[in-house]
Amino acid sequence: MKKIIYGCAYYDEYMPYERIDKDIEMMKKAGINTVRIAESTWSTHQPKEDVFDFSSVIKVMDRMEEAGIDVIIGTPTYAIPYWLAEKYPDILADTDHGKNIYGARQLMDITDPDYLKASETIIRKLMEVTAHRKCVIGFQADNETKYYDAASDRIQKHFVQYLKEKFHDDLKAMNEAYGLAYWSNRLSDWDVFPDVRGSINGSLKAEFDRFRRSLVTQFLAWQADLIREYKRDDQFITHNFDFEWRGYSYGIQPQVNHFEASKAFTIAGCDIYHPSQDQLTGTEIAFCGDVTRSLKQDNYLVMETQAHGFPNWLPFDGQLKLQAFSHLASGANGVCYWHWHSIHNSAETYWRILGHDFEENRVYDEVMETGNLLKKYGPHLVNLKKKNHAAILVSNDALSSLNQFPVDLDSSFRPSFFYNDAVRWMYDAFYRLNIECDFITPETEDISGYRIIAVPALYVSDENTPKRLDAFVKDGGVLIASFKTAYADENTKVWPDRKPHILHRTFGMHYNDFTFPVNTGLKGKYCQDEQAETFMELLKPDTAEVLVRYDHPSWGKYAAVTANHYGKGYAMYIGSLIPQDLLMKLLEDSAMHADIELPAERFPVIIRKGTNDNGKKICYVLNYSSGPSSWRSPSFEAHDLLQEKTIAPDTEITLEPWSCLILEY
Repeated sequence: MKKIIYGCAYYDEYMPYERIDKDIEMMKKAGINTVRIAESTWSTHQPKEDVFDFSSVIKVMDRMEEAGIDVIIGTPTYAIPYWLAEKYPDILADTDHGKNIYGARQLMDITDPDYLKASETIIRKLMEVTAHRKCVIGFQADNETKYYDAASDRIQKHFVQYLKEKFHDDLKAMNEAYGLAYWSNRLSDWDVFPDVRGSINGSLKAEFDRFRRSLVTQFLAWQADLIREYKRDDQFITHNFDFEWRGYSYGIQPQVNHFEASKAFTIAGCDIYHPSQDQLTGTEIAFCGDVTRSLKQDNYLVMETQAHGFPNWLPFDGQLKLQAFSHLASGANGVCYWHWHSIHNSAETYWRILGHDFEENRVYDEVMETGNLLKKYGPHLVNLKKKNHAAILVSNDALSSLNQFPVDLDSSFRPSFFYNDAVRWMYDAFYRLNIECDFITPETEDISGYRIIAVPALYVSDENTPKRLDAFVKDGGVLIASFKTAYADENTKVWPDRKPHILHRTFGMHYNDFTFPVNTGLKGKYCQDEQAETFMELLKPDTAEVLVRYDHPSWGKYAAVTANHYGKGYAMYIGSLIPQDLLMKLLEDSAMHADIELPAERFPVIIRKGTNDNGKKICYVLNYSSGPSSWRSPSFEAHDLLQEKTIAPDTEITLEPWSCLILEY
């Protein structure tokens, strides 16, 4: 890309009165150079099956083109009009929880033939009036697409066909793979297959999740192919992938395999929403950004993020600018807000830059400050490239399977710890240490370029994955794995041998038992009265060194953390959820074994680096604190972009609260 996209979603259709000229004037003043339109208003563009009205889209394109503001067109297929649901009621998804009732968005079955036919029609009609326009720089296919828990008879019939192909029509092999003999679930006829929603078999249900994720991949690829029929070579196609939601963007998305689905697009995109005010740490910005950058190992677009949303998301002074530069520090080439103005009714009344009075406000002022900085310094920051030495291995299959067999499951059947908790526990420690990470999957072909690979709770995988990780360590890599790694095969069938499967040799330890830590301390390297948390495997060292042991009358003879020199490499296994401060100290040791030099700073000072188009290094120094923080500059001269001054080597600098520094050298 030639510039940083700085934009917002814009809905002229929602305005209570005509004001597009005023909006454009304010956008230009604020440095907004791009708007995203059309993706939320299908019922406006097609009020009846045989009636189309793109006048609002054409009007916005005309005015934006005159003003020199770029436009991204979103296909409006994620929110269906009522006439479509009324005429074709099967479009409303039959889900894990029953039949949907019209009203909300994302309530359809993305495999329904009538939905697909109607979607193709609106996409083609929209492309006919937009693709040729000079102002249109790209397209967003659908919006935060997932499988929406759809489990119709048609989807389940396709699932059975998928299983027949996977097992080469061998019903016996399928029964064995999923252990269907249990509780008389064994099947004797492909044509008589029970509704998966009622299954007690976690292996089969995890496979159904995997299958439904593949439906999302197919659906998005289908939309992208339609767009390609119309788009110019200079226009991109993207999608705004979202993440597991816990009141904000939190973890790996359960209903989409981002790594597979992103292959259909020319550039990866995402939506990132995060806590604000005193809860702003930058972790979600970095996590979601690192995941999205890793999809194509390239720059990406933040298609949606907050300027202001819920009342507790009103940013403190400085936070909006800090957030924008944090996105760029992870490799984003664009930051787009949801959205330009508050709407005056319905579900998202408070998400905005401008409030209900449409006047300039403190959020707008900081958007303007940031936009004008990006206009000036964007050429130094666009296309930031990273070469990270650490990677975190994640897996949608492990997510589904571990959610079927939760770490903290007890007789109450009310677990509270799931796969993404393990992922974030490990990622957050890397983040706070300023170890930048890529994300990889078991399908990533080349892992040889990394010095550290961290593996949180890889509960399931095929046999090739632990073999590759074993070879990685033999060849000199550093491997860090947590509890519940290499426990079951790709069908969520527990391996009938020592745990962790194959990797017990790599880690130089094994275990037979696990339990919950109650009044169980930790003693050993770096320990200071810490307690084991949530889950504990009782590790038995073979060739491994014990770094941390349980402090308990019965469990004291077992290890909690071990480390093993293996081949040319080093392998650490963490058998319990340990406090993050202790985890960080152990990761520091691992970085030393991997010959990774860590900056002296720790959170709340966050360091993110890369190389720009001119071959110069860019270093972002981000202060995620309500108080001042100190930072010492590198041992060489650097240029402070925002202050336009030279910083001498080894200079002690005070960072103001919620501020950032950008160095070029």
